[in-house]
Amino acid sequence: MQNLAKFLRPVAKACVRFGAARRGATAVEFALVAPVLIALLVAIFEVTTYLFAQQTLQNAAVSAGRLIMTGQVQNSNMTQSQFASTVCPMVSAVFNCSNLMINVQNYTNFSGASTGAPALTYNTNGTVSNTWSYNPGTPGQVMVVQLIYQWPIVAGPFGYVLSNLGNGTTEMMGISAFRVEPY
Repeated sequence: MQNLAKFLRPVAKACVRFGAARRGATAVEFALVAPVLIALLVAIFEVTTYLFAQQTLQNAAVSAGRLIMTGQVQNSNMTQSQFASTVCPMVSAVFNCSNLMINVQNYTNFSGASTGAPALTYNTNGTVSNTWSYNPGTPGQVMVVQLIYQWPIVAGPFGYVLSNLGNGTTEMMGISAFRVEPY
């Protein structure tokens, strides 16, 4: 019994000293808070980058729409691939142009125009298999230009901030609706 008491006495003293020690308390507190702080910073960075890219895509959609609205596309008989080549420099600083999807549709009036995000369909390889419309329209028609991109997102504790399409990306879209001017 005395041997046990001799053994426990130093252990008890060490426990009391450990409980009373204040050196290193800041490091322990930071270790408890750091994971949440880092996750929050990653979420803020991800959302900020997403919003910057979204604004870039929206600006490109407006600029591309202006080309159609003023008749520049129609007068030069621009094909779908030529139009995509014209749009690419507008977004190439942020986006991979080969993954950019362009949908140009014409309507008779604004009430019939579809401005919602299109449903993406995938083939067996996991790539988008939609067939995109390209009809630059004529004077007086209502046009909708959609630039669609699958933006990669970071999965993590706050990964739910941006919707996930199931393949680690979220759908981003820039859109412009207008009436083609007489040209």
